[in-house]
Amino acid sequence: MKIHIEALTFEVIIGLLDFERDRPQRVIVDLNAQYDYADENFIDYADMVFLIQTELQEKKYKLLEEALLGIKTRLYSTYPQLQTLSLKISKPDILPECTVALSHSWEF
Repeated sequence: MKIHIEALTFEVIIGLLDFERDRPQRVIVDLNAQYDYADENFIDYADMVFLIQTELQEKKYKLLEEALLGIKTRLYSTYPQLQTLSLKISKPDILPECTVALSHSWEF
């Protein structure tokens, strides 16, 4: 099975610049995760959304790289049956002329 979480949008403190540390900014998280489904071996996508939001809101990362690794660690420790995980974090409001994003994929 493959879970898709698309355009999860919320506000967090993330970034290096002074104004990014002072007030929350909008981020958009996209996720694809694959696992073997069995009757008792399912992944709760609503819980995944909660874990992602909690990780970013609690840690207040400075770098998107660190944020991606933090989300990966939290999700994999909660759901060790994950086989693959792809994450993308976008910051749509940081530059007026574009959206910036960082992504990475893992195989477990």
